[in-house]
Amino acid sequence: MENERRTEYNVDMRPEEDFLSDILSASQIRATDTYETPPQIIWIDNSTIATLGNFSASTGKAKSKKTFNVSAIVAASLAGKQVLNYRAHLPEGKRKILYVDTEQSRFHCHNVLERILRLAGLPTTTDSENLDFICLREYSPAIRIGVIDYALRQRKGYGLVIIDGIRDLMLDINSTGESVEVINKMMEWSSKY
Repeated sequence: MENERRTEYNVDMRPEEDFLSDILSASQIRATDTYETPPQIIWIDNSTIATLGNFSASTGKAKSKKTFNVSAIVAASLAGKQVLNYRAHLPEGKRKILYVDTEQSRFHCHNVLERILRLAGLPTTTDSENLDFICLREYSPAIRIGVIDYALRQRKGYGLVIIDGIRDLMLDINSTGESVEVINKMMEWSSKY
């Protein structure tokens, strides 16, 4: 009977073994591999602050103008020119920007959108085809993550994703488990999209 259990266990584990074997093979880095340097996409003065396929955080105290700072980065990326001290260039096929706000009301989100368009030198009465701005304030963390994931899967071509209010993607900001899940999701998004 003990042998039967082991057999059942091995049979049940086989798909997982194959799955893990596939991940191990796909994850191995070899000396003979070559990788292209990721394109630099955002600079402040002459220093690169963002490359395609990575993620960064803009941190600061409450009311320290983080959203204004990020608005300038988005405007520079949208216009492909210098805005304040930021320069940006999103590569062909990756010129779309997804801006997600989890904190502010629709009124305040609209104000941020108008500021971005003004800073980019674009009309504030016309939607930009390269900027998707969504307000997820009223939704739960799980729904927010689901909507972001859905947007990334459905609408191709995002070269820049802004999540204003990343802490609102979790229920308990002090939960190590939730924090790890959100960071892992961000790493997945930056690798896949």
